[in-house]
Amino acid sequence: MLQESYKVLDRLRLPGDVYIASPSHDYKYVWIRDCVYMSYPYLNKADVCYEKTYHRLLDLFLMYEWKINILCEHKPTWEWEYIHARYTTDLLEIHTQNWGHVQHDMIGAFLFGIGMGLKFGKPMLRSDRDRIIVQKLVRYLDNVQYWCDPDNGMWEENREVHASSVGACVAGLKAVEGIVDVPERMITLGLDSVFGLFPQESATKRADLSLLSLVYPYRLYTGLLGEMIVANVEKLLLRERGVIRYEGDSYYSTLESMHGRSLAPELYYGTEAEWTFGLPWLALCYMELGYPEKAFELVARTEAVMTEPGVLPELFYSGTATPNANTPLGWSSAMYILAKERMTGVSASSVGA
Repeated sequence: MLQESYKVLDRLRLPGDVYIASPSHDYKYVWIRDCVYMSYPYLNKADVCYEKTYHRLLDLFLMYEWKINILCEHKPTWEWEYIHARYTTDLLEIHTQNWGHVQHDMIGAFLFGIGMGLKFGKPMLRSDRDRIIVQKLVRYLDNVQYWCDPDNGMWEENREVHASSVGACVAGLKAVEGIVDVPERMITLGLDSVFGLFPQESATKRADLSLLSLVYPYRLYTGLLGEMIVANVEKLLLRERGVIRYEGDSYYSTLESMHGRSLAPELYYGTEAEWTFGLPWLALCYMELGYPEKAFELVARTEAVMTEPGVLPELFYSGTATPNANTPLGWSSAMYILAKERMTGVSASSVGA
C-alpha cells in the first residue's frame, strides 16, 4: 500500500517538483496548500524531494515579488488581489475564473513547511533572495491582519475568520521566527483569535475537518484541548467512508446536481460528501494525542476505501461507494502515507526522486 501510494505522488509530481492535486479535469492545477501536504511524506527522507518542492514554490513567489511588494504596503480589496492560491502547471496566475484566493492558511502552511525542513536539516533557503521573500510573506500576513481578516479558508468558500487559517499562520510564523523577523504581537494576536473561536472553526461552523490541522501538523491544540477538537470532529463529521468537511456542506452533496449549492445549509444535512483524507488525518491526530489503537482502526478504514492499492479518491458521495472524478487525490495519498508510516514505524523502501 505504501509503495503504491508513493507511486501516486510520483505520477502527480510535475517536472518542476510541485504537484497537481489530481489528474482530473477540474483538479489538474497546482495549489500551494496541496503541494505542502503532498510534500510531508518526504520530510524525513534522505532524498531531495521535500526541499525541491519548496524551492519551486519560492521561485513562484519570487516571480510575483512585484505583487507581494505592493501587498506588503497596501491591504487588498478584491479577492483576486491577494496572493493566489491556485496556478496553472506553468505556475501562472489564473484570471479567467472566479476563485476564493483569500486563503491565509496556505501562506501559514508554506512558512511552516519551510521551518520544518530546516528543523530536519534540509537546505530550504538557497540564497538571501529566498530569505527576503520569506520575510516579505511575513510582512504580507501582518499587513492583511491575518488574525482578523475574513478569508475563504481551507475549502475556498465564504469569507469568515477561520480558526484553521489563523492557526496555520501562527504555526508558520513560529516556525520561521529563527530565520526572519517575526513581531511577537503577530503571534499573540493570532493565538488570541484562535482561542477566542475555540472549539469552533468559525462563527457559522461548530465543527470542521480543517480544525484537525491544529492538532496535526501544527500542534497548537495538544492534550485535553486537542482531544476536544478531535472528539467533536469524530462525533459530528465522521462517516463510513470518510469525514464530511462540515455540517451542511453542499459541495458534491447528493442534492447539488438538482438544487445547486445556494440552499440553506440545513437542507444539505445528511447528504454531505465523505472526504477520504479525513480518515488518515484523524489517525494522525490520535497518534499525536497518544491513542495508537484508534489510529490503527482509522488506517485500516482508509485502506478499505481505496479503489485500488494506494489510490484514494477525493471523496465518496454520501452513503455510497461511488467516488467522484477527482481520483486519485494526492493529498489523500500523502495523509495515508504519513499515518501508516507513523503508526508502523516503517517507511517504504524507495520513494520518488
